[in-house]
Amino acid sequence: MSSVASLNAPQREAVHAPDGPVLVLAGAGSGKTRVLTHRIEHLVRERGVRVDEILAITFTNKAAGEMRERLAALLGAPARQLWASTFHSACVRMLRIEAERAGYERGFTIFDDADQLRLMRSVIEDEGLDTKRYAPRAALGWVSERKNRLVGPEAAGRESASFADEVFAGCYRRYQDRLLVNQAMDFDDLIMVAVGLLERDAEVRARWQRRFRHVLVDEYQDTNHAQYRLVRVLAEPERNVTVVGDDDQSIYSWRGADIRNILDFERDFPDATVVALEQNYRSTGTILDAAHAVVSRIPGRHPKRLWTDRGPGEPITLVGHRDEYDEARHVVREVRRADAEGIGRAGIAVFYRTNAQSRVIEDMLVRERIAYQVVGGTRFYERAEVKDLMSYLQVVANPGNRLAFGRAAGAPRRGLGPACLTKLAARADTQGVPLDAAAREPDLIPGLSAAQRAALRALGGLLADLRALDAAGAPVDRVVEAALERSGLRDALAAEGPAEAGLGRLENLQELIGVAAEYQAQAEEPSLSGFLEELALASDADEVEQGTEQVTLMTIHNAKGLEFDVVVIAGLEERLFPHARSLEDPDALEEERRLFYVGITRARRRLVLSHADSRAMRGSRDYTVPSSFLRDIPAETLGRPERPPRAPSAAPRPPAGRPAAPRARGGEPALRLETGDQVVHATFGEGVVVGTQQRGRLLQVRFQDKERLLMADMAPMRKAAG
Repeated sequence: MSSVASLNAPQREAVHAPDGPVLVLAGAGSGKTRVLTHRIEHLVRERGVRVDEILAITFTNKAAGEMRERLAALLGAPARQLWASTFHSACVRMLRIEAERAGYERGFTIFDDADQLRLMRSVIEDEGLDTKRYAPRAALGWVSERKNRLVGPEAAGRESASFADEVFAGCYRRYQDRLLVNQAMDFDDLIMVAVGLLERDAEVRARWQRRFRHVLVDEYQDTNHAQYRLVRVLAEPERNVTVVGDDDQSIYSWRGADIRNILDFERDFPDATVVALEQNYRSTGTILDAAHAVVSRIPGRHPKRLWTDRGPGEPITLVGHRDEYDEARHVVREVRRADAEGIGRAGIAVFYRTNAQSRVIEDMLVRERIAYQVVGGTRFYERAEVKDLMSYLQVVANPGNRLAFGRAAGAPRRGLGPACLTKLAARADTQGVPLDAAAREPDLIPGLSAAQRAALRALGGLLADLRALDAAGAPVDRVVEAALERSGLRDALAAEGPAEAGLGRLENLQELIGVAAEYQAQAEEPSLSGFLEELALASDADEVEQGTEQVTLMTIHNAKGLEFDVVVIAGLEERLFPHARSLEDPDALEEERRLFYVGITRARRRLVLSHADSRAMRGSRDYTVPSSFLRDIPAETLGRPERPPRAPSAAPRPPAGRPAAPRARGGEPALRLETGDQVVHATFGEGVVVGTQQRGRLLQVRFQDKERLLMADMAPMRKAAG
C-alpha cells in the first residue's frame, strides 16, 4: 500500500491524480517534495509503472540527491533505476547515448565557465576586436540568452537589431564552430542540442518518449524556454507530465526563467488536473497573512492563500534606523535575543537585496565576535573584485609585495602573462628594485612584445602616480577611487554581463570607496597602510568562535528553498528593495514583489523588517524613504514600530573646519532653509535648495554633480553667507 496516510487531503489528491497533465501549485512550505516522491511511489506501486520509465527533474544536484534518498526509503533498491536529476544531467545522459545522431563523439567534452571564457576571448581576439568594448563575458551572456531560447547562430544573426548584436552573432558562429572542432558543448548546449535532436529525429524522439512514460518536474516556475520545450517533447504523446511549482516564487527571470510556463500550463493542457497546496507547515499565521498581503497585489497570478494550524505567533517587527550601522547593531541585538531564547544561531538569517549590503553587517558581527557565514557568495573582503582593487593599494603601500603586483597586472587583463612577469622579476632582481619600478623601464627587459612593453609602462606609471597621490596626503578614499578609475577595473566590470552580476560587482567596489571614506573620517591618523591593516584584521573572521553555530547572511535570491526560525530582512528602502532598476518596468517590479514574498516566507517564528533613514551605497551617502512594499504589510500583523536607541554613528564625520549639521531639540529642524537658499555641504560643496518636504525636514538640493535629497538635521551643511 502507498504510504500516504500522513499527507493532507490536497496532497493526496495530487499524489492520486489521474494520468495526463497535472499542475500542482505548491505554496511556500506546503510539502511539495513529499508530493513528488509519493506520486512516484504511487505510480510504481499502484499503477504498475516501471521505475526506469519515470524521469524526475529538479534544478539542483542537492535537490535531486534528496529526492533519490527519499525514494530509496519509499521504494527500496528499485529506486536506483530512477532518473532523478537536473535538466543538464538528464540531457548529458541522453546525449552520451545518442551522440552520433547529434553529430558528436560519445566522449564529448563539457566546457565549464572558465573554458567558455577562454574560448570566447580567443574568438574575439582572433577577430581583431577590442576585448574591452566587446567583453568575452558579455558575449557569453548574449549567446546564452539566445541558446536558452533555442536560437542558433544563423537565426541569431537574422534577428540582430544593432551593430553590437551583429558583432556578437558573428562571435556566436565562430564560438560554436570551435566548440564542435573540440568536440565540446557548453552548459546551454546540453539542453539545446538535446531538444534539437529530439525535435528533428523522429526515431530518437520515439525511443525516448517510449522510455519515459511519466515526466515529473519540480520548481516549474523556474524553467526557461529550452527546458519547457524539452518537457513538452518528452511528454508526448501520452502527455503524462506532472509539474510542481509556485508562480509566486518566480524570481529568476534574469537567468532566463519564464513565468509564463507555469501561468500558461492550463492553456497548453486544457484538460490538466490542477491541485493547490495551501497548508503551510513552516510559518506562523501572522507571517503568512503578511506574505499574502504582499503577493496578492500581483495581477494574473494563480489564486491561492497559504494557511497554517500553528496559530498566529508573535507580531512582525518593523524597525527603522538612523543608518546602516544602527541596522547592523540591531542584527546583533536579534542574535543576543535568540541566544537568550535558546534558538541556535544556525536558525538565524539576515537577508538583503544586494551583496554590497553585507559589509557593514559583517564588520559588526566580527566586532562582536559572532560567527557567521555568507551563503551564495564570499565574504565582502574576499570577493574577487574587491581583492583585485585592493591589490593596487597593497603595491602602493608596499612596493615589495610581488603577489599583489601579479594580481594587479592581471586585473583587468593586459596580456601580462606568467612568462612576461617572470622576465620582469628577473630584471627587477638584477637592478635590485621593486617590480613596479622595473615595469616603468620595459625597454630594458629582453623578450617582450611591443604590447607587453606598453602595458608594463602604463601599469608602472599608474602605480607611481597613486603612490605620489598618497604621499601628497590625499584622503584614502580619493586614492581608492583613483585606483578604481585609472586601473580600468570599472570599465571592465561595466562591460561584463549578465547585468545583475556585473552591476553587483561594481557596487562592491563602490562600497570599498565608502569604507575608505569612513576610515578617513574616523581614524586619528589616517593612512593607506593603516586602512589596509584594518581591512586585513576585519576580514580575518574565520578565527571567531570556531566550531560554533553561525548566523547566515545571504541575498534573498539565494534564500529560495531555505527556512530559519528568525529572519531579518535588511535594507527595505525604495530604490534598494525594490531595486531602482525595477521601478520603470512593471514586470521587474512584480518580480521584486515576489522576491519580498520569498523572503517573508522563509521565516518560521520571527520576522524582522528593517529600513534606515540614510545609507552609504556606491561611494556616497543617500537619504532614503521606506520601501513601498512595507505599506502592504497589514497593520494588525505588526507589533509596535521600533526605533532603537541611537548609538554614535560610524558614518563619516565632516572634516575639521567644514560645516556640521545643526541638531534640533524639538520637532522642527534646526537648519531652516527655503527654496532658493544657497548652501555649502561638507562633501558636495556649494548648492541651491530647489525644494523641501516634511515641513523642511527633507531638502532637495542641486549640486554641481546632481540633485540630492538630504535631511536638514543630519546633513553636514550650512547656509551660505550673504
